[in-house]
Order: sequence, then C-alpha cells, then structure tokens
Amino acid sequence: MRVLASLVSALFALQAGAPAYDIVIRSARVLDPASGLDGVRNIGITGKKIAAVSADPLRGRTEIDATGLVAAPGFIDLHSHGQTPENYRYKAMDGVTAALELEVGVSPVSEWYKAREGKSLIHFGASAGHIPARMAVMKDSGGLLPRDAAMNRAATPEEQHAIEAIVRRDLDEGGVGMGMGITYTPTATRDEILSLFQLAARFKRPVFVHMRGGDVVASLQEVITDAAVSGAPLHVVHINSAATAKTPIALQMIEGARARGLDVTTEAYPYTASMTEIASAAYSGWEQREPEYFAKLLWPATGERLTRESFARYRKQGGFVIQFGNTDDMVRAAIAHPMVMIASDGIIENGKGHPRGAGTYARVLGKYVREDKALGLMDAVRKSSLMPAQRLEQMAPAMRQKGRLSVGADADIAVFDPGRVIDKATFENAAQYSEGFRYVLVEGTFVVRDGTLQHGVAPGQAIRAR
Repeated sequence: MRVLASLVSALFALQAGAPAYDIVIRSARVLDPASGLDGVRNIGITGKKIAAVSADPLRGRTEIDATGLVAAPGFIDLHSHGQTPENYRYKAMDGVTAALELEVGVSPVSEWYKAREGKSLIHFGASAGHIPARMAVMKDSGGLLPRDAAMNRAATPEEQHAIEAIVRRDLDEGGVGMGMGITYTPTATRDEILSLFQLAARFKRPVFVHMRGGDVVASLQEVITDAAVSGAPLHVVHINSAATAKTPIALQMIEGARARGLDVTTEAYPYTASMTEIASAAYSGWEQREPEYFAKLLWPATGERLTRESFARYRKQGGFVIQFGNTDDMVRAAIAHPMVMIASDGIIENGKGHPRGAGTYARVLGKYVREDKALGLMDAVRKSSLMPAQRLEQMAPAMRQKGRLSVGADADIAVFDPGRVIDKATFENAAQYSEGFRYVLVEGTFVVRDGTLQHGVAPGQAIRAR
C-alpha cells in the first residue's frame, strides 16, 4: 500500500508541475538481478526508497544524468573485518552499501551495535563470534584473533559451557548468525564445534566458518557433516583462500551438498594473496620451514618481504601479514562459479592492509568482467548484491529490500562507469580508493557524489537478526 500511495502522490505532483521525487537518476543502464532487468531506465527515489523505475521521463528535486553509466543495487560485503569509519570510506568508494563482520564475529553484540548506531556511512552488522567468546573465557591475550590460550589448549567442559553461554546471549541480542574460525582455534575439539552448530540451528541462524587448516577435503567434510546433522545453514568463507589449489574439489563438494538439499553457500575474493595475523595459529610451526617460504610473506606496514629472522621478530610482535599462495586460475574459477558470492575479507588500519579492503568490487568489475571476461556484468552484480541479501534475509528482514533495484526496495544504489571502474589499491599501497563509482547512495543519501566521498553524513543502519 505504501508503494501505491507513493506512486499516486508522485502522479499528482507531476500533474501539478512539481518535482515528483527527491532524487531522479536519469538514463542509467539499470541492472536488477532479482527481475533480470537490464535496460536504460530512469529511477525515482522518495525518502529512503526507490519509488519508480521507468522508461518515461521523471522529475526530481535533484536530478543526476547517468547516461552511459550502470545503476545497480549497492553491494553487500558479508566478510568485512574493517568496521571503522576509515574502512567504511573505502567501502563506499568501492560501491559497497553494507559491510558485515560475519567470519570472526563480535562479542558482546549489543555493545558493538550501539557503538555504530547513528554514526555509520554505510550499513553494518556482525555475527555472534565463537572466537571472541572463546578468547574472553580462556583469557587469551590476542586482538582480533587468538594468540595463546584460546589457540594452544582445549577448553575444559566448564569453559565450553561458558563459551556457549556467551554465544547464546549474542545470538539473543541479534547476532547475524554465528561466526567461527576453526583454523584459528585448532584445539577446539570436533565435539565443541558440533555443539556450536547445534546451538546455531536452534536459532535458525547460519554458521559463517573458516574451516580447519590442513587437509581441505577433511576440513570441508567436517563442517558439511555438522551442518547436515545439526540442521544449521552453513556459509564457507573465502573458498579460494581456504582451498587454494583444491578449489575445484571444494566447489564440487559444496555443489554436491546443495544438490542433496543442504543449505550451504560460499564466497571468494579476487586476489591471489591472503592476509591474517602473523601471531595466529595459521603460522604455527612456520619457524621450521625452508627459507623460500618466508619470501612469500609481505609485511604491509613496511612493504618488506620476510626472512626467517624477520618472521620470528614480527610473530612475537604481532600484526597482519600478507601471504602469496594462490594462482589467478584458482581465483578466476571461484569468482566465475555460479554459486559463489563476492566478499572482501578486508581490513585497512591507519592506511595499511590488503588491497581487498579497498578494491574488491571494482576489481571484479574491472578485471574479471571487463578485461578478462570471466563472467558477465549481471552475474557480477548478482554475486555482489542479491545473493548476499538472500543469504541473510530469512533471519534479517531488512535484507529483503536490499540487493534489488525495483520499486519498494531500499535506495541503496551504486552507479558506476563500466568502461572505467577498476581497483587502484595494491599490495604495497592498499589505501587507495577505487575509480569509476560516480554515485553511491545509502537509503537515499549520497555517500559518494560525482566520484567524491561525502562527509558529514551517516545514513548507515544496523543489520541484525530478528
């Protein structure tokens, strides 16, 4: 009824000669992955909603000429560790209108949301995190990831109960699923992990999981089995990074699980290098490796390649390290696969980090769509907007009006030049905005206008489970 009233109101205003809409985006190539629309249209925005998508002329108080540009639903990043104003700026300039921390998650959930409400450039959300809960109970001294107790020893039965109690509370407080990084808590027993899957199933929330390190097939079998026996939906994060050379096998396994009725999804980022905490379990035992392994590591803070000596020094200090360990063929296979979503796994801190924190979506559009033709433009938009929205919409009703570009949907819109859009961030200098995004709107408010980031606006809303 609200949509009908808005259209009637717009009609009367048009007849009276007054602008019918707050904002009109004129003559854009509109891509709506939900309906399949791919055509030149005019978009009318009233308040926070899309009120019209029409081939007929529209009038607005503010009118944008988007001739030659693409208008798509704003991108939804399910895997964004950077949850600060600095990171949100890079996201907005990369076409992202919602960024969520779903792999590691947070705790306490209520405090995390409260700290961002009314202050965020883009939409934000987080899962109830197993890692932060385990770190709190076991008194681990790490930051984002464990570096001692929660990494090095098994939890006692009493500690497991305490961990589950914290995760349960955070799910009660609206955590968007459960975040779980088993590779960072290798001493967490299979019983502990299964019990947490069962907890997520009771809340009907997905588990966003970084599976165990080591044998890719066995690690993926563990979480698929836990999803099957518990009934919890499963989302396997960065499949190209977790599986590397075995990415095709991992994708076959997920395809097979889905074909047999399991709710399993996955994602990938478009870079051949990963990044994580050097003090984490991901680098346990590296001290004994051959010298050539250390040359695969880059220290973002200085841009240096590591040696055995510098590795030992930085591991003691702590911080993020970039590791080159994948091939472009494996990345392309994941990015182009029909069931794989796009997600960044990004974070920028004080201008340092991995380029995926700033350039993921522009890189997909510029390199993999325009230059390599590995996938089509509509497919890339679908993987970046509608598919992530659908992953969350059963538990987070706000997502039902995102990832679409149609009447009644939220006015979260990315307008870009398909011939120019490209990532500029590099491994040596990650803090560079993407190029080609001309306009980005979050609930009808410009956060990027004429290719320039807008300051003093905070339209971002909390995305949480209900």
